[in-house]
Amino acid sequence: METNNNFNPQVNNEREIDLSELFSVLWDGKWLVVGITTIFSIAAVIYSLSLPNVYQSRALLSPVGDSGGGGLSQVMKNYGGLASLAGVNLSSTDAGSNSVKALEKLNTLSFFENNIMPNIFLPDLMALDYWDASSNKVVYDNSIFDESSQKWVRDFAYPQTQIPSPQESFNVFVGHLQASKDIDTGFVSISVKHESPYVAQEWTALIIDQLNYFFRAKDKLEAQAAMDYLNIQMAQTSFAEIKLVIAQLLQQKMQQLALVEANNFYVFDYIDPPAVMETKSEPIRSLICIIGALLGGIIGCLVVIIRFFASNQKP
Repeated sequence: METNNNFNPQVNNEREIDLSELFSVLWDGKWLVVGITTIFSIAAVIYSLSLPNVYQSRALLSPVGDSGGGGLSQVMKNYGGLASLAGVNLSSTDAGSNSVKALEKLNTLSFFENNIMPNIFLPDLMALDYWDASSNKVVYDNSIFDESSQKWVRDFAYPQTQIPSPQESFNVFVGHLQASKDIDTGFVSISVKHESPYVAQEWTALIIDQLNYFFRAKDKLEAQAAMDYLNIQMAQTSFAEIKLVIAQLLQQKMQQLALVEANNFYVFDYIDPPAVMETKSEPIRSLICIIGALLGGIIGCLVVIIRFFASNQKP
């Protein structure tokens, strides 16, 4: 059987790129590569210096219901035996589940609109120009907010309004916010980034305070509603046994209500409170410069190679 091999080493060699020739081409065009790399490096330095410093304030938190000490669970441990002797069956509010709900609630428009937005100075979020470290003063963009008259002067188009809406403000706010939960330890981390380290610390503390306040108020209303309902049932029933059960339930709800009102750290307790940071978290200017130089070197090499092949294809 006759085989026909059309293998032609000379043709294949012509199609292959000679690495030694490629290195020779790059070496001949080294000054072009150096020039392009230098331009990109200078541009990266200028760009990195134009970026403002951003500071991140972080709080490390322990969910109250998940911890062994503090909060409602600890109060129940301290006084549960005494309450049992008095014939009262106490049951604690599940603050541990509240910690899971709190992380979800944090990323909702309703929580921002009702709990965060009324307690911050909105121009710090929506009209920031820069932070003057020497005077510890936030400077605002005069084309957006007139500080002297305390009025919004920005240009806007539908659906925007003269004063930033809760939804528009919320979309900006979530870009400053980070929240996560460690699966192994159960600890929660909440942090806020801002050009002013003082604003970052203030907003982080505000978020935690408002989460505790929201769920404490929610459980307080639910306990009060349950007590009102039990009082109505107590007045309507004529059976002594049922009255006794309702009375015990009322005592239990009163205890729960007292515990809710007494505990400020209802959902989260501090392990490490937010602080005013002295060192910036971003930008990482050295990394920006390195990336700029590498990008310039790659583009410079591509330009030299493309020029070489383009010149060889000319008749």
